[in-house]
This record gives sequence, structure tokens and C-alpha cells, in this order.
Amino acid sequence: MFTLVPIRLSPNPHAEMKDSMQPLSLTWPLTMMIAIVIGAGPVWAVPITNDPKGFHDIPWGTALSSRQDLEPMRTDPHIVEYLHKTDSSSFAGTQMTSVLYVSVDDQFARVIIRYQGDHIHRQVLGFLESRFGRLERIPGEMTRGLTQQYNWRGSDTEINLTYQAGTERGYIFFDSRTLAPRFNDNITDFGQ
Repeated sequence: MFTLVPIRLSPNPHAEMKDSMQPLSLTWPLTMMIAIVIGAGPVWAVPITNDPKGFHDIPWGTALSSRQDLEPMRTDPHIVEYLHKTDSSSFAGTQMTSVLYVSVDDQFARVIIRYQGDHIHRQVLGFLESRFGRLERIPGEMTRGLTQQYNWRGSDTEINLTYQAGTERGYIFFDSRTLAPRFNDNITDFGQ
């Protein structure tokens, strides 16, 4: 992966040093990008077998501000986070730390679910696989690690699950594929 370049001594070392630095400065970013890609490991998205087109019977794009069962928790001119008033933050048949419904420009675009515990993680992962598609495990792939990431992608919905084994914390994002990119436009302004 790395190439050794022979060094020649000459009467004018500054001229050669200037010439030899140019190719190195151009290849350094490329070498770093390759190293990062190799070290990052693959993140594959499984096609969703049954796209929910929303979450808990709330379609993407719905105006959450008009719903009586949700209350705003954190607001910004463009992004608002809501909690369900009566639901006790459950998902996949078990208790979660929190379930937030998020809108961008008053259009339902994301759900953020947080949970704690390895046994809950196994239950959540089993539920997601049974509902949205089995994960394709590659021979030799490490299914246990410090940080595990799983992805499902449908025509309207993308589901991302990240689990940190060291702290036993899990995060699930249900995103509208058309509306969620709009968070990037407003992310620097949110919470300031």
C-alpha cells in the first residue's frame, strides 16, 4: 500500500526537496481516504420488504402540530421534536428510553428511538428483521463489536440502528427518504 521513494543526495537539496514534495502532497489525501474507507468497514442496507411509509400509522409529511396525541418538547423555527402524550415510549413490544417524533417545516420526517440494554437490543434487532427484512450476514463478518450498525432502505423509508456494546445503548432512526435530507439545511441552527 505504501511506496518507498529513494532519496538522492545532490549539490542543491532544496531544489529536489521542492520537486519531491509536490507528488507527496497530492497523494497524501488519497492515501488517507483509502485508509479510512478500508478501516471503516462496510455498511450495507437491506431492502425493506414492507416499507411502512411513516411510523405507527402516521404517514411521512403529516403536520405533527395538528395532532392532539403529540406534545412539542423542543422547538426551532424549522425543526420540532414531539413526544407521544399517552404512549409510554414502547417499541418492538418493550420499553424504550424515549421515542421522539421529529418534523421539519411542520412535516413529519423522522423518529428517533433510544434504548438501553443488550437484551432489549436483541429483541429490537429481531423485531426489525422480522418486520422489514433479514440482515444478510457475510461469512467472516463480525456481528459483535463495540459499535454495530444495521440499515434497511425502502422506497420511502430508511431505518438505521446503531448499538454501542460498551455502554449498551441503542439508537434507531426511522427517516423519510425525501424529507430527512432537509435536516441538513437546518442542523447548524437547531438548538442555538
